[in-house]
Amino acid sequence: MNLQQLKYVLEVASKGSMNEAAKSLYISQPRLSKAINELEKKIKITLFIRTNRGVTVTNKGSEFLGYARQVLQQFNMLEEKYLSEEPAKQHFCVSTQHYTFAANAFVELVKEFGASEYEFILRESKTYEIIEDVKDLRSELGIIYLSNYNETVLLKLLKERNLTFSELFTANPHVFISKRHPLSNKESINLDELDDYPCLSFEQGEYNSFYFSEEILSTRSVKKSIKVSDRAAIVNFMIGLDGYTISSGVFPKYLHGEEILAVPLNVDEVIRVGIIKHSDVTLTRLGEIYVDALKRVAQEL
Repeated sequence: MNLQQLKYVLEVASKGSMNEAAKSLYISQPRLSKAINELEKKIKITLFIRTNRGVTVTNKGSEFLGYARQVLQQFNMLEEKYLSEEPAKQHFCVSTQHYTFAANAFVELVKEFGASEYEFILRESKTYEIIEDVKDLRSELGIIYLSNYNETVLLKLLKERNLTFSELFTANPHVFISKRHPLSNKESINLDELDDYPCLSFEQGEYNSFYFSEEILSTRSVKKSIKVSDRAAIVNFMIGLDGYTISSGVFPKYLHGEEILAVPLNVDEVIRVGIIKHSDVTLTRLGEIYVDALKRVAQEL
């Protein structure tokens, strides 16, 4: 196995086609196919399923690609640091549920790192995709929550994917509403008081299981439901439609002034927000900086 073969498989996966990958690599398609076949025989797994419409990555191939991607990233960093006259460009990616504190910690990472060149990615995504991102090493870290309802299922899923969960903080559930909401003057809110207002939640796409919901009490029946895919929309609907969502209550006020309030919800539940990482991967320096920033932000909020 060599670095050239790793570059080949990553390009094939990226293009979804042997022909297109061969063109971008400036080699013949037979030569590329031969190199892939030799690698598959060497590692004794099938990386791709070939069809008339292109190629798809197998489950075992997806795991292999994650490691290959990490190896090439480290190799590129070595080349940039020791063989290039230009400063090495650092790469870092984290996948997270829609948490404002995660974005705030990302700001701290950029400030503390302070290099002249970098490529950082903050991917706010669906719960299942976050887990897959970390499993396949597309992201070094993931941020999700556990509750009494989803903990057994999600911890089993993480274990199957060789991932670990480290708790950042626990929080009691809060209702996020606008300051003009009819319930905004209450010190705490009961579930039945929310019945006549739109319930806002993040859609989970193909894996739309209650266990993957970003909001606790996801099995609760509601009269009005609006699902969104980004934080900006959910804030707009809180303000414009008297909508609400249920979350941890950790919400930096400076992001929206005093427009959004977090009111305690009267339920016997606890939200455990934490970090997931691959068991076989040691955190990079950037990963360590980001985790430290997360802990500081969580403590402050």
